[in-house]
Amino acid sequence: MSRLGLIGAGNMARGLALGWGEPVLATDSGSGRAAALVADVGGESLGTDVAALAARAEVLVLCHKPYALADVASLITGFTGLVVSVLGGVSLAELRTAYPEASVSRTEPNTAVQVRQGVTLVADGGDRPEDVRALFARLGTVTEVPEASMPAAGGISGVGPAYVALVAEAWIDAAVGAGLEPEVATELVLGTLEGSAALIRAQGGDTLGVRRGVTSPGGTTARGLRALVDAGVPSAFLSAMDATKGNT
Repeated sequence: MSRLGLIGAGNMARGLALGWGEPVLATDSGSGRAAALVADVGGESLGTDVAALAARAEVLVLCHKPYALADVASLITGFTGLVVSVLGGVSLAELRTAYPEASVSRTEPNTAVQVRQGVTLVADGGDRPEDVRALFARLGTVTEVPEASMPAAGGISGVGPAYVALVAEAWIDAAVGAGLEPEVATELVLGTLEGSAALIRAQGGDTLGVRRGVTSPGGTTARGLRALVDAGVPSAFLSAMDATKGNT
């Protein structure tokens, strides 16, 4: 694997590094988080010296704040390797302007890359797509989408871990309210989420078929589903998509 250099050492950079599980070069903006990151995964912190990092790395992974694109790029001259951006809302055109001599790719991984069960979006039209796919396939699923679809797609996978956590939390709290111990409720909910996702995938994404397979007319599942629909769960997801699709 090419030598990886992470510019920025926040939560996403940390998740990527843990998922890749190999020594990396890392910088930060002065927070000291790069040193903490390499203490866990190996490699070297170069403090705030992004020029030194670029001189030693073959792949630059941009994990800094999106607004800092031009400022960071101005510190790096002549880089001809691969620049992979995980910066929300930064286009391929902007990346090519910032790094005119490099190959560039626009991606959006989600935080589950940390446990190698992530979903990474890759915008069509980027450079060296096979190398980018291979890099992120180590961290879970890679899906290529038209660049214009990145905001909508990110409104699913990018924010998804937070949505699932909220659903799981509410479900666990409801189970505890019904008398289960928190540890038992957590195990039941998480196991059910994992198994249900695997079942839906095994049935080719047939969510209706999975629902029908467990729902008897007038039975417990039917009553529970009706309560969820009446409480607005489907419309809540539509509202969440409307709230996020233009801002990822």
